[in-house]
Parts: sequence; C-alpha cells; structure tokens
Amino acid sequence: MNGHPTPSPRDRFLEFWPQVKKDIIESAQFEKLPSDALNWFEQNLEYNTPGGKLNRGTSVVDTLQIFKGRELDPKEYHSAAILGWCVELLQAYFLVADDMMDHSLTRRGQPCWYKAPNVGNIAINDSFMLEASIYVLLKKHFRNHPAYVNLLELFHDTTYQTELGQLIDLLTAPEDSVDVSKFSIEKHHLIVIYKTSYYSFYLPVALAMRLNGMTSSSDPGMSEDTSTVDLYKQAMDILLPLGEYFQVQDDYLDCYGDPQVIGKVGTDIVDNKCSWNINIALKFCNPDQRKTLEIN
Repeated sequence: MNGHPTPSPRDRFLEFWPQVKKDIIESAQFEKLPSDALNWFEQNLEYNTPGGKLNRGTSVVDTLQIFKGRELDPKEYHSAAILGWCVELLQAYFLVADDMMDHSLTRRGQPCWYKAPNVGNIAINDSFMLEASIYVLLKKHFRNHPAYVNLLELFHDTTYQTELGQLIDLLTAPEDSVDVSKFSIEKHHLIVIYKTSYYSFYLPVALAMRLNGMTSSSDPGMSEDTSTVDLYKQAMDILLPLGEYFQVQDDYLDCYGDPQVIGKVGTDIVDNKCSWNINIALKFCNPDQRKTLEIN
C-alpha cells in the first residue's frame, strides 16, 4: 500500500478532464485559431463542462465496469472516460443553450455562461462548439473502433431526441402567454422522456454497451428475430422511466429547493413551464383554485 487514499469515481474521472480538454484545444490549434479565440474556447470548456455532479459521465465508466465484473484496465478506462466526457460536453451544450432560452440566472452556483462578463450572445456559438467537441473526441479516439458508427449514431440520435423535447417544451410554454389548457401529465411525460431521459439515463448505458461489444437486433446484418430480447430496448424500457422520476424530482426542487443547495434559481413558474408541480395542482384543484393558478 502506498498510503494514498483511493480517489472516488468522480475524482478519478475529473482527473481525466485536463487531457480531454487538451485534445479538444489541440484540434482547434490545428485549425489555426488565433490565440484570443483559443483562450475563449478554453474558458468556455472549463466554465461549462467539469463543474457539475458528473453523474452522466461517470455512469459510462461504472456501467462498463459492471459489465466486465472487475476493475477496468487502463485502456478500457480511457475509452469509457472519453465517452463519459463526451456525454458531459453534450450536457454542457444543452445547458448553455437552455439557460439562454429560459433566461436563467445561475447554474451550478455561478452565473449562467451567457451572464458571465463579456459573453452575452456569443454563448449561442459557444454552445455549438461544445457540441462539436464531442465529434472531435470521437474521431480522435474511436475512428478505428468497430463501434464507431454506432457511437456516432447514439450521439446524433440522442441530440435530435433532446431537441425535439425542447421544442415541445417551448411551444407548450411560450414566453408571452400562459394557456394551462395545453398542460397535461401526458404532455409532461412526453417532454421529459425526450428532453431528459434519453441523454441523461439511456445514453451513458448504451455507450457502455457498445464499448462492451453488445449488438442490437436493429444493427445492419443482424437478424430481427422477435424471440430474441433486444438488450438496447430492454435498457431503454428500464432507464427512460428513471429519467422521468429524476425530472419530477428536479421540477419539485425548482420550486421548493434552496438555491444555495441546488446551485440554481428556479424559473419554471416564471417561464410558464409545463412542470410536474403545475400538472398535479391542475389535477386536484377546484374551479376557484384553477382560476388562481391561471392568473398567477
């Protein structure tokens, strides 16, 4: 024993971040970006990516380790950690854009990126660059991996699904008017599954499954034998409802959580969001209470 404490899974994952950031910045240097743009890009990456709980990223590592039934060797950990940071970059992209759309003030205990000094609308392009960084990493580390196309498709499909969920959310809760007749538990379920569950719960597990060589009946050349259980569908059936539970909890904390504890000021009421709270209130309220809800 060397006397040093074993780092937590999160700390070990976080130790990998400088190398990930270096890979991304080196790619931008190759494109001959001027120094001020490089510095801005690095600040964007550092401000928005490693500051959260990192549950999504570490889930890739943890899931692969469960599949292997042992500690990951250095090469396996490297691959899983790269994919984990790709998920965290996707999360950062969504949050930077979402905070602007929702006019949020704080995120992870600090001002939202667009509220940071001298950022403003530059954050729109910064969010695009966070997403593009995912594909820089995938190309560098997985271009010759047999699951490369599957990994690309997972990120593309999940991004599309999340943006569909965001569209439903925005159309259900326009800024300038409130129509609670558009709200329903069914609409909330749809928003949550697309906007949260796919990228937060299904994506990390599906990435680990691909790293572990697990195939799907929908893969090219695979038999669509209905008697065979598709592991990806099975994972989805388990994980999407978990994402819904997570979002219900998040909706509750948005209203009742302490900003000093949860790291952000809730805006769901101000933004007229089709949240779990309002839908439950509408379900159980009497006509007078409904009128009060509509007014406020």
